[in-house]
Amino acid sequence: MMRKENVMDGYAKIDQYNPKTIRSIAKKYTGILEDIGEDPTREGLVKTPERVAKALQFLTHGYDLDPAQILKSAMFTEEYQQMVIVRDIEVYSLCEHHMLPFFGKAHVAYIPKGRIVGLSKLPRVVDAFARRLQVQERLTVQIRDCIQQTLDPAGVAVVIEAQHMCMIMRGIQKQHSVATTSAFTGEFNKDVTRSEFLRLIAAKA
Repeated sequence: MMRKENVMDGYAKIDQYNPKTIRSIAKKYTGILEDIGEDPTREGLVKTPERVAKALQFLTHGYDLDPAQILKSAMFTEEYQQMVIVRDIEVYSLCEHHMLPFFGKAHVAYIPKGRIVGLSKLPRVVDAFARRLQVQERLTVQIRDCIQQTLDPAGVAVVIEAQHMCMIMRGIQKQHSVATTSAFTGEFNKDVTRSEFLRLIAAKA
């Protein structure tokens, strides 16, 4: 199995691949190369099935992570009750419909209610859900729900802005389109709080 590091802080980093899984995926990609008219034995493609298998295993390693545990590993009692925002979190994921990438930024906020979490854990939660086959709408809701259920804050806000290669490279082929999704709980369902959050994430650094 894949060896993992940093288990104590709730975040697992992959630095070794599952050989059985790699062989299985690589075998299938050898057949795919043949199906599209390529010669998998030519010099430039000999190692391609294995490389693709390793890349795919890395790009979907979120299935092996527990996002709630990531948060629980760095939760602290604190009476701070104002909005906490981590903006411009890089997002890289694979669309489950075409297995093409979508990428962009996530903006995550919560209002503590007796507990705060280490700031680095919020991007790690985003990554844990993003590194799976996804749709942007579900990804947005999963991040929101995980934070709400684990921290029990007064409210959570998540906005994701992403470009989808299935729209850029194929299909409608619109190069500059950006999909925006949002999900809110608690205090962020109030217009004044939500407006403040949206204003802050839109502000230039």
